[in-house]
Amino acid sequence: MPYPEEVIQPMREELTRLGVQELRTPEAVDETLKDSKGTVMVVVNSICGCAAGKARPGIAMALQNAVRPDKVATVFAGGDIEATERARSYFTGFGPSSPSIGLFRDGQLVYMIERYQIEGRGPEQIAGELRQAFEKYCAAVVATHS
Repeated sequence: MPYPEEVIQPMREELTRLGVQELRTPEAVDETLKDSKGTVMVVVNSICGCAAGKARPGIAMALQNAVRPDKVATVFAGGDIEATERARSYFTGFGPSSPSIGLFRDGQLVYMIERYQIEGRGPEQIAGELRQAFEKYCAAVVATHS
């Protein structure tokens, strides 16, 4: 059963006010990820403390980087249950984890941060890891599309 919307709405807004697109249905996930071109980062948002104190602040810092994904989207575990399940189906080789962050390039998962990698780190470390992934996977796309 999903969490009440009034409980999770402020947590959703921490990402949407950064320009992150919410994917609330399985169809929206497919439209965003299936046969996508360029880079897409998908955040599995969560109500847990490590999402609040580590993941979302780290994502906000990382998105200030000059090099960033072409598109950033999110599903909310415990809120958008079917959309979250569909997003996780694209995280091939990884079990369900929330929060988590997947980075896709041309429809292929190229980088993943799972909950266990978020729990022991601060927002600055998470932002640093994401910036490195952006430089590696997103900058290359920019260079080939120039």
